[in-house]
Amino acid sequence: MSRIYFYKLTADDDGAPCVTGDLLSLAICKPMIRRTAREGNLIFGFAANSLRPDNRLIYVARVTKKLCDGEYYKDARYAQRGDRNYRLEDDRFVWKSGSLHHGPEHLDHDLGKPPEYSRANVLLSTDFRYFGKDGSDEYKSKFHSVCWAVERLGIGHRVWHVPDLRNELDRVAKWAWLSTPQMKIGEPTNKPSRSVCHRGKSCGVV
Repeated sequence: MSRIYFYKLTADDDGAPCVTGDLLSLAICKPMIRRTAREGNLIFGFAANSLRPDNRLIYVARVTKKLCDGEYYKDARYAQRGDRNYRLEDDRFVWKSGSLHHGPEHLDHDLGKPPEYSRANVLLSTDFRYFGKDGSDEYKSKFHSVCWAVERLGIGHRVWHVPDLRNELDRVAKWAWLSTPQMKIGEPTNKPSRSVCHRGKSCGVV
């Protein structure tokens, strides 16, 4: 059965996720999701209370491709993307000077330790809806199980096996897709800052 991930974003500054053109990427932070998610899985990002108290829907994406073993940072097609913070130098990854997100101190968290770089997985989607600062909490009045789960999502990684919640998340995705033909609706909520880490404190998986 295809998994559905949902979590709260503490920052929405075009770093995680990064949306450029018709491609959404999740390359930094959320290493557990990046490691375990597969093509066809759904990922929802809701605003954390610290970002927007209404827990608005920031984005929903269906994974259409997964790049492993640092491939994202080697492929020239992705060289200009804003979340490509690292580059390969003498068989080791280093932080790319001038990157808008994170800094050298985040490398181990984002990619893992050398030489394995076990976290150097990147999820790509060409099938998404990114609302950014134009997101809303309208889903709360339509999908009560999702509302309950998001509002109570706390610290730590959780795995949900509640059929009603899974069914409602599927319906939220369909609702999001039907709400607009555009894939990118709004701009990011925040401006990029290297001092901001996108590490959320919670993640739910169904």
